[in-house]
Formats: sequence, structure tokens, C-alpha cells
Amino acid sequence: MLLVSANVNGVRAAERRGGISWLAASGADVVALQEVRASDDQLRAALSGTVFESWEVVHAPSDAKGRAGVAVLSRRPVKEVRTELGGPAGAEFAGQGRWVEADVLVGGAVVTVASAYVHTGEAGTPRQEEKQRFLAALGARVEAWSAEGRLAVLTGDLNIAHTQDDLKNWKGNRGKSGFLPAEQEHLDRWGAEHGLVDVHRRLHGPGPGPYTWWSWRGQAFDNDAGWRIDYQLATAPLAAAATSATVGRALTYAERWSDHAPVLVEYAV
Repeated sequence: MLLVSANVNGVRAAERRGGISWLAASGADVVALQEVRASDDQLRAALSGTVFESWEVVHAPSDAKGRAGVAVLSRRPVKEVRTELGGPAGAEFAGQGRWVEADVLVGGAVVTVASAYVHTGEAGTPRQEEKQRFLAALGARVEAWSAEGRLAVLTGDLNIAHTQDDLKNWKGNRGKSGFLPAEQEHLDRWGAEHGLVDVHRRLHGPGPGPYTWWSWRGQAFDNDAGWRIDYQLATAPLAAAATSATVGRALTYAERWSDHAPVLVEYAV
């Protein structure tokens, strides 16, 4: 199963820039999208004329028009769908378009693929406190995956650089949202307590990089002054089946179709 995760930075804009064609040609079996920023009809229109027309499409749009939105596209059958995190911690985020998970049938196995979008915070503000609460809600969900022994993977834009290897200018970003110890502790805990594995980092080895996000401004992309904030975090049984991981970085600035690059992981399931 080739799983491709991508923050499209608006699916309609990505379609105009060639991003949907890129994803359709990637050979993916499952595609997880973040920041779709579209209605169901608009998402379907952006996917029209590609292989995705015949795929199962699971979409959790935001109630706020033009904001957030996550989706899972699958050429394999989808058995069950959950569009909210659930539980007391997750209730606050209902309708925000930040979480969707689909149980995908891969041969004789069921693989749970979740697409998550964690918004950017701002250190020392209520927005950062909300980000922390959302990360805690994600933690409760992956804890349940671990307890159930699922083959599962959390994909998406988590807006956290986990270590110094995940951020080019880490010294200049100390104390800023996206590189705060309180954020990084969530990723530490998910690994230590719930067995989630950063399969991209495990397969690639130490950094720095490869990065997955670069500002549109200045020379960030050309100088590879980026952040690695897009992940595939798999439960231990699924992580053991991961065989390759790459970042679909555009060759040139002009060929970019999002400020993020897709993360591609092959799983032998």
C-alpha cells in the first residue's frame, strides 16, 4: 500500500497548479489530504477528470467556509469512517475539519488511515492553548488505537518540528510555536506510551531534514530553509511493514503546487 499524505493548501488552488494531477500520477493506493478548504462538491470538482473519480472519497470539511478540511481518498474499499475525534477531549473540535479516519481494506487486513490538520499556534496566547488541547485529543485517539492493536497511521500537517533535525533555523525559532517543548512532548509521548513510530524518520535516518514545508516568501525554498512538520506516524505493527519513505519535493520553485511537499510511504501489507 502506497500512502501519500499532502497538505494541498486549498484543493482548488492545488488543482490549478497541477497538484491533483501529480497526486493522481503518484501510484498511490490511498491519499490523505489536509487544508482542503472546499465543500464536498468543490472537492469532487477538483478531482474530476482523474483516477480519483472512481475512488472512495471521505471528506470532513470545516463548518467555517474556506478553512481547514481533511480528506482520505482510497482506491481500496473503505469499511468504516469516523469524522470526529470523539470523547470529551475531542468534542470541542467537532465541525472544524481537522480530523478524519477511514478503515481501508488492504488484502485481508484493515488499515486505519487518519488525516489530521493541526493549526498553527502562537506562543503565550489562547490560540496556543487551543492547539495544545487539540494535540491532547489526538493523543487520546492514538491511545485507543494502541489499546485496540490496530494497524493504523496518523498522517498530516501537525505544525510541529519534533527535533532540531526537523527545522533548518532551529536556533532562531526557539520559543516560537511549532518548536516549543510543550508541543514536542506530545510526539515524544505518542511514541513512548502508545508505540507510534515516525516511519519517515526511521527509514530516512538522521537529519537535518528532509523538510516538508517552506515559506512562499524569499529564498526559503531555494535555500532549503524549511521545516519538517508533515508526518506519517504508524502504530508499531504497521510501522514494521513500512519499506520506503520519500518527500515529493518539487524540483524548482516554479513547479510547487503547495507550500508543503507530499510524504510518501510504502507499506508491505
